[in-house]
Amino acid sequence: MGIQAPTDYSSSTPSNMDEQPEKQAKIDEKLERQKEIDDWLPITSSRNAKWWYSAFHNVTAMVGAGVLSLPFAMSNLGWGPGVVILVLSWVITLFTLWQMVEMHEMVPGKRFDRYHELGQHAFGEKLGLWIVVPQQLICEVGVDIVYMVTGGKSLQKVHNIVRKDKDSIKLTYFIMIFASAHFVLAHLPNFNSISGVSLAAAVMSLSYSTIAWTASVHKGVQADVDYGYLAHSTSGTVFNFFTALGDVAFAYAGHNVVLEIQATIPSTPENPSKKPMWRGVVIAYIVVALCYFPVALIGYYTFGNKVEDNILISLEKPEWLIIMANMFVVVHVIGSYQLYAMPVFDMIETVLVKKLNCRPTTTLRFISRNTYVAFTMFIGITFPFFGGLLGFFGGFAFSPTTYFLPCIMWLAIKKPRKFGLSWTVNWICITLGVLLMILSPIGGLRNIILQAKSYKFYN
Repeated sequence: MGIQAPTDYSSSTPSNMDEQPEKQAKIDEKLERQKEIDDWLPITSSRNAKWWYSAFHNVTAMVGAGVLSLPFAMSNLGWGPGVVILVLSWVITLFTLWQMVEMHEMVPGKRFDRYHELGQHAFGEKLGLWIVVPQQLICEVGVDIVYMVTGGKSLQKVHNIVRKDKDSIKLTYFIMIFASAHFVLAHLPNFNSISGVSLAAAVMSLSYSTIAWTASVHKGVQADVDYGYLAHSTSGTVFNFFTALGDVAFAYAGHNVVLEIQATIPSTPENPSKKPMWRGVVIAYIVVALCYFPVALIGYYTFGNKVEDNILISLEKPEWLIIMANMFVVVHVIGSYQLYAMPVFDMIETVLVKKLNCRPTTTLRFISRNTYVAFTMFIGITFPFFGGLLGFFGGFAFSPTTYFLPCIMWLAIKKPRKFGLSWTVNWICITLGVLLMILSPIGGLRNIILQAKSYKFYN
């Protein structure tokens, strides 16, 4: 962007000399506009977050309502494979998250504030965009659609328990009620402005997870408990196993927003952002372990292969506790929706302002964000079995962005010694992640086919 000085100053004409300040003025004007845009965009507008923001943002991003389906995933995996896959996923995703935190400021004087910016540095300007952005959008938009449906179903569950003697109300209306909160919250400008919502969501996730496993302990192991596979055929068992792999992959999907979270933390050469960020990540992963492992193992131990795909349905009683847990789920997915939506808002607003040259105004933000919320609501209402659809498409996106894309970037940028410890560990993670990417969509595709047979739109 700088200007190359002429080699022969004696030959410079007055007109050339006059052009220099003019060109410099244009460059300054361009830099000023760039700064104005960066100060307006949601990811880069605020950099005063504390380390504990990182902790509860990561808990909110990681611990989704999918934790309640982990006992069901265990029933399709079995004790041995289930425990191994849960622990391996926890270890591998913690390792890849550490890599991303380290790579955020690996170039002196530069911060990779967005996942695709790191991808562009590793793979090149164009290829990096094409590798990262489609996968990140599938994850973030897909999660928001799933949370639209999850929030609506939880509200419907509460209504059905409280008004069990009345006619049931269609899921469509509950999804619309849930979406109404986002038409308001979507206008909070940046990550730091949703910190209160995110903190409440993190507390709720720990709360309903605790309710799920403590209520299972109180209920006790069922008399007819069976830990064998539920499917009666080999093909059914294999397909269910693949679906369960997708469920576990979905449970560890927080990497898609980690660089965007770290971008909100202040950084200096003496105190780089990776130190407070990593402290928050460690706390978050301890909370993840406290949520995931007790729910998955105790839930499966209590109900065996008869556990429902949402353990709260298996518990049934006491009713007041199930109502409370479902409302906790609603509050949590409200916060999670906003956390995953913020990078999407940033992408949309970047395109509108930088590519289409729209003015960065409140009106522009109002229209673009409301359009996005309406879009996710519409898809959630149209395809309430979107969880199965996400198991299919998400297998191609969740596994790479979480399990092995950070490892490939690490190898491309750091270039560790071949067959050394770092090189070997990264290639093991890449191999396992690719297997997960190939196998998990197979089960999701089968679920889509089975559910679509009897589904009627807006019924």
